[in-house]
Amino acid sequence: MPPAPTPATLRPRMNDRALRYFLAVIRAGSIRGAAEALNLAASAVSRQVAELEAECGVALLERLPRGIRPTEAGRIVTAHALRQAEDSALLAESLQRLRGMRQGRVRLHCGDGFLPDLMENGLAAFAEAHPGLSFQVALGTTDAILAALAEGEAELGLAYNPPAHPALRSLALSRQPLAAILPAAHPLAGDPRPLRDFASLPAALLPPDHGVRRLLGRVEADGGFRLPPRLESASFEMHRRFVLAGLGVAFLPRFAAAREITDGTLVAVPLADPILAEASAHLLARASGRLPEAAERMADWLIAHLRALR
Repeated sequence: MPPAPTPATLRPRMNDRALRYFLAVIRAGSIRGAAEALNLAASAVSRQVAELEAECGVALLERLPRGIRPTEAGRIVTAHALRQAEDSALLAESLQRLRGMRQGRVRLHCGDGFLPDLMENGLAAFAEAHPGLSFQVALGTTDAILAALAEGEAELGLAYNPPAHPALRSLALSRQPLAAILPAAHPLAGDPRPLRDFASLPAALLPPDHGVRRLLGRVEADGGFRLPPRLESASFEMHRRFVLAGLGVAFLPRFAAAREITDGTLVAVPLADPILAEASAHLLARASGRLPEAAERMADWLIAHLRALR
């Protein structure tokens, strides 16, 4: 009879390389995608994952016709790998501080509507004040931003009216009511109006998985009407140009068209529906662990300077 397993034999070794490769597989959704991201042969990645599964004594991945997904054990190992990656980043940062270095990189995911505000009021002056820091900025829908933060692909996220997520926390939020964006001389420009008043106009709408589109959909469903979509695009720049061209109405928070509103070419008509008036912009981060110093400094700066967070 084999000897009973001891705590030491039950504890997998989980070397750093195997965990790093496994995390890359989870993020890419496939062995091949992870190999491309790591610039390695797929066989090398597959071998490390197989060895990790052997050490754990349980399958970590469920192989699907297209890609993979983690098993329950795989989700536990993923959380461990994320914590270890965060700890390694914090260690490297602490050692850099001891050497007197002021370097680092911040990864930020945001909605397209935040981009002008982020560049003009956020990153430009922050970069001048912190010349040793670099930034990786990715644009995405609300769902993509939340997933990137939860999976450790970004330290910070800017999202409009995101749903609650158990793995994330709001570092700051600001009420930013949704408005109807129209040319300055439009007959409907003026006092607050319910969304229904714009149902006769051709509309520029965001994709169905965007926070703004979900808000509009709830009001449409409750009121028994539909906005007639003439343009569907994730690009806020397309929405602004759609309105400037006189093609119809767009529905955006005021900060997403601040430049055109300030120069008088567009107007933002407040929407009177309560759910739209209470919408908010959020600066998000993972709920567990603390932010690296570079990300924490950027978060403080964005909270102090972005129009969207005022």
